[in-house]
Amino acid sequence: MKKILLILIPLLAFLGGAVGGDMLGKEKPSEPAGQDADAATKADHDPSTAPDPEKGADGGGSGKAEASETDLDWFRFPNQFFVPILRNGTSSAVMILSLSVEMPASARADIEAQEHRLRDALLNALLIEANTGAFDGNFTAEPTLQRLRASLLAAGQKAAGPAVKRILIEDIGRQIQ
Repeated sequence: MKKILLILIPLLAFLGGAVGGDMLGKEKPSEPAGQDADAATKADHDPSTAPDPEKGADGGGSGKAEASETDLDWFRFPNQFFVPILRNGTSSAVMILSLSVEMPASARADIEAQEHRLRDALLNALLIEANTGAFDGNFTAEPTLQRLRASLLAAGQKAAGPAVKRILIEDIGRQIQ
């Protein structure tokens, strides 16, 4: 009897888990089946296919013009930006940032070709912000981040042109020395 229970209990647990998973995993009638459900799920979570709020609820256009407007790509800088914070001639902290550039997909090759120029311009803007006190106190406050984003966007567009749509701050941190 003991040997039968040792085999029967794991088998019943497995079957109960399989039935429960099958009941929870059934598709709702309103969802498309098979690959269409996967495509619909990916489209729901793809930020490049989301309607632009500036154009209105209907997307504001149709055809190729809309596809080219929403066909965005991101270029992530392979290395982080390290910005020293100097007080009285001594480094008191280091800001560490990971940045990405939002651009049309068609401009990716141009942005990649100008990576060094763009990195230099963004680092210069970050150093100016550090010297004017942008990273003192609560540097994650929304007004401070908006000012930082605006100065980074201006520097990015000056270095690489209007193809730079936004500068995304992925990570930001301060390391006190």
